[in-house]
Amino acid sequence: MIQKNNQKKVVVERFKEKRDALRKIMKDPAAGLDEKMEAQRAFARLPSRSIGVRVTNRCAITGRPRGHLRKFGVSRIAFRDMASRGLIPGVVKSSW
Repeated sequence: MIQKNNQKKVVVERFKEKRDALRKIMKDPAAGLDEKMEAQRAFARLPSRSIGVRVTNRCAITGRPRGHLRKFGVSRIAFRDMASRGLIPGVVKSSW
């Protein structure tokens, strides 16, 4: 799953500029109807893997898709383990 997700990231990056350009044409009020329809057809022909929302945030250590902490790039479980061992600078386990 991790490799498949990494492949999706590569495809998304490859088609990002093209998708943005087509989206800009479709939203442009000055563009003609034919131009917008052609842009929409070209947009539909792009691969479905080039959609950015299909890429999931995964833990860099375990590959776990849930409980991902974006700031650190790891899951909550890996974060707690690393914090307990003192591997994350500035993070201290609290006690009261």
